[in-house]
Amino acid sequence: MTAPNQHDRERGASLAIASPAADAAAPEAVVRWVAERAGPVAAARGEAAAALMDKLKLGTECVAAAHLIALPDDSETEQAVQAQFGADIAALFSGVHRMNSLRGLSRPVKTPGTNAAQNSAATASTAGEQAQQTEALRKMLLAMVDDIRVVLLKLAERLVSLRAVALSPEARRNESAQAEAREVMDIFAPLANRLGVWQLKWELEDLSLRLLEPTKYHAIAHYLDETRIEREAYIDTTKALLRDALGQAGIPTEVTGRSKHIYSIYEKMQRKHLAVEELYDIRAVRVIVPELKDCYTALGIVHSMFQPIPGEFDDYIAKPKANNYRSLHTSVIGPQGKALEVQIRTQEMHQSSEFGVAAHWNYKEGGNAARDAGFASKIAGLRQVLSWGKDVSSPGELLAGFKSSLFDETIFVLTPQGKIIDLPRDATPIDFAYAVHTGLGHRCRGAKVDGAMVPLTTPLKSGQRVEITAAKEGGPSRDWLNPENGYLRSNRGRSKVRQWFNALDMQETLTSGRAAVEKDLQRHGQTALNLDRLAHEAGFKSPDELYVAVGRAEINHRELDLAIRKAAGLLGETTTEGAAAREAREVHTARSRAKAGGGGILVVGVDKLMTGLAKCCKPVPPDPIVGFVTRLKGITIHRADCANVLRMQSDEPNRIITADWGEAAQSDLFSVQIEVIAHDRQGLLRDVSDVLAREKINVTAVNTMTRDFVAKMKFTAEVRSMDQLRVALTQVTQVKGVQNARRV
Repeated sequence: MTAPNQHDRERGASLAIASPAADAAAPEAVVRWVAERAGPVAAARGEAAAALMDKLKLGTECVAAAHLIALPDDSETEQAVQAQFGADIAALFSGVHRMNSLRGLSRPVKTPGTNAAQNSAATASTAGEQAQQTEALRKMLLAMVDDIRVVLLKLAERLVSLRAVALSPEARRNESAQAEAREVMDIFAPLANRLGVWQLKWELEDLSLRLLEPTKYHAIAHYLDETRIEREAYIDTTKALLRDALGQAGIPTEVTGRSKHIYSIYEKMQRKHLAVEELYDIRAVRVIVPELKDCYTALGIVHSMFQPIPGEFDDYIAKPKANNYRSLHTSVIGPQGKALEVQIRTQEMHQSSEFGVAAHWNYKEGGNAARDAGFASKIAGLRQVLSWGKDVSSPGELLAGFKSSLFDETIFVLTPQGKIIDLPRDATPIDFAYAVHTGLGHRCRGAKVDGAMVPLTTPLKSGQRVEITAAKEGGPSRDWLNPENGYLRSNRGRSKVRQWFNALDMQETLTSGRAAVEKDLQRHGQTALNLDRLAHEAGFKSPDELYVAVGRAEINHRELDLAIRKAAGLLGETTTEGAAAREAREVHTARSRAKAGGGGILVVGVDKLMTGLAKCCKPVPPDPIVGFVTRLKGITIHRADCANVLRMQSDEPNRIITADWGEAAQSDLFSVQIEVIAHDRQGLLRDVSDVLAREKINVTAVNTMTRDFVAKMKFTAEVRSMDQLRVALTQVTQVKGVQNARRV
């Protein structure tokens, strides 16, 4: 079975080589083709990128596509590439150039006609917002490609471009070179770090630093006082010494290492505010052992071989870092008297650091591992594909790994200003509008995607630029909440629409409740009542809460009436125990049996003339009375000691006439007002009412008011004579708590 399979593979390989596309993709053929179309410089840049892809062992297709990176980005060239090299290589080529459409998004947009200070104030965001935008751009670059090799090709293209700029003194002084270096430092070097492509990462960072901070770069390079090759040779020598010593101790060991590159030294100097002379980890090796106990055994051997540097030992095994990074770190004086950092860990710790939830780059870049755990785990998977590529037997298996979807549930789209917005997969323009601003979502009426009008139900894709057409005012439609209509796909969008309609319903409820409360206040004659006090008396924190409760019928009409009277100072009790007394203290009215007219009153010298009792003094038999001749209402009967009568006797004595109670009047009922002042207590109103009832006095109305535990009660009662009233008032003063009882 083995021989036929081997024969079939060899036969398939020979057929592939014999195909026109394979012949055209041969390195020499590609170089000639590029040189013919774009010149020798483009061919040379392509060869350099192809060498990087070959070093990463990414396959012949990727190497062939790397040769083409310097070709122009236009449809004619893409068609020519596809015709010459086939669809697969053409897809890699077009993918690299498609990423060019996002170049410059990480830099602030300059506004024409403004100076630098104005432009900075208008367009620069906070450092945190800028960092979020840069991170979104990195993710967007990864989301826009179906094949991760496109990103690797893009990294190679950026590195080749930086090499050319760094070697040209004229180009180094160019402003565009500075912008390119900043873009590489912000976007592409972190991508290389996350993908674990260390060969590209360190050179991208070093060349960018050389363009952005040439003085500091050369200062560090001068201090190292040796070439990179010499430093790597030092590491190789140290590795051999450690491997032999640990092998003699019977510890199976894997020793790796490399010299620390210039940008890493610069970054640590900036982070720790140290001079380059104070750093002890410019050179570093990593020792990987089988078991945990071997870590500390290896540490002892290292310290016996080389002198430890005081204060430069960290045990991240006993006390792991926040991202769960575990390892032993020690700095020693190594061979030739040079400082050397040694990291010791188990294979499990190494795998966790390298491939587990991308802990290494989260730590290095200050990321949030908890927030981006899903994204980080997929990055770790891609790093495993890159690491295992040389060991995968089937090219198809490797290609499937490269083409695995990194962002299954997320897309990244652009605002007209170039800001990146992340949305759930198949999100619509309305979802985009709500992600930008809630108000924009409410007023969304149309959308343009890449300049073309589209329906609001159109699913968006990564890399598209979306512009929202909004009304000046208005709100969302209830149809947006229907899943079958397809207007909304994001939880944020649906939540904001629901909040809008809930607020709208709440406003209607509040309006109806306010109208009901105002109507009751008018009925009680308390339109000037303090609404905050009314809400408090009703058990609510604010008038709006009271309005909503009334609008929802959570508080009934009777409870609202009691709250109004209490807030107006018409009720005294505030406890539950006083509920019966509060109900009793409501203003009670009954039909009066007293005569309103003055029937039975004798007026000297006058017969059958309309008479009436004065409201100012309310005379009652046997009060001495006099009559006052009015101009339109006949004769008004006053008490003889009435203040108004005394004044009129001096002003108009001729209008005062003699009057007396007749026999009929002696048997009539007359209305009087009684005022009782007492210390407020439960049952007070009931006790006073009982006294008046025993004296056969009919009470037709009662009103009470309590302030500072003092109750003032006013009764309107019907009496037959002053003697009956006098006896009743005497009995009332004997009621517990009553301080005074008098006729008003």
